[in-house]
Amino acid sequence: MDRTRAVVTKRRESGSPRRSTGRAGDPWGYRFVKRLADIVVSLLVIVVLLAPCLVMAAIIALQSKGSPFYTQERVGLGGRHFNLLKFRSMAADADDVERYFTPEQLDQWEKERKVDDDPRITSVGRFLRRTSIDELPQFLNVLAGQMSIVGPRPVVDAELGQYGDRAAEFCSRLPGITGWWQVEARNDADYSTGTRQELELYYIEHASPSLDLQIFLRTFGVMGRGTGR
Repeated sequence: MDRTRAVVTKRRESGSPRRSTGRAGDPWGYRFVKRLADIVVSLLVIVVLLAPCLVMAAIIALQSKGSPFYTQERVGLGGRHFNLLKFRSMAADADDVERYFTPEQLDQWEKERKVDDDPRITSVGRFLRRTSIDELPQFLNVLAGQMSIVGPRPVVDAELGQYGDRAAEFCSRLPGITGWWQVEARNDADYSTGTRQELELYYIEHASPSLDLQIFLRTFGVMGRGTGR
C-alpha cells in the first residue's frame, strides 16, 4: 500500500468523527445517475470538441517545446493515485520550481501549491487557464472512472495533509473537474485560512443531484468571467 493510501486508511480506522458521506453511502439512484451523466456528457464533449482540441494541441506544441499535454499524479477516491490530464499551460520543465521561483514564491508554493504571477505559465497557457480550457482533457479521466464532472478537486500528496483528520472523508468521493470550491471562491479561497478545505468538505457532506446541477451550470459563468490562473 502506498504512503497516501496508508495515511487515509489510518485516519479512517482511528475513530475520528466522520459522516457517512462516502460514495458507497449515497443512494443507489444518485450514484447511477451521476455516473451515467458523467459518461454521456464526457462523450458529447469529446466528440464535439475533438477538432478544436487538436488545433489547440498544435498551437501549444508550436508555442513552446514539449508535449501539448501534461500529466500529474493526483490523489483520487480512497487515496488511490491516478494520472490527471491537462493541456500544458506551463514551460515543459515547470516541475523544476527552484529554477523559476523567488524565495517568496517558493514559500507560497509550499503552502498553497500555487503562486501569484506564476512565471512558468506560457502566453497561450494564460488564456487556457483563464478560460479553464486546460481542464478539457480531464473528460478522459472521467470516462476512465478516475474522476467525475463534479466533485472535490483532486490534490497532490502534499495537499492531502491540509485536511488533517478529515483526509479520509475528503477521499471518500471521486474528484471532479469542477466543484463547489471553484464556483464559490476559486482563487479567493486558500489552505492557510481554511476556506479551501471548508468549501471542498461542504460538497462532500451535501452532495446531491440538485447541488451537482447547480455547480455544473454555474461553472459556465465562472469560465466566462475568466478568473482562472
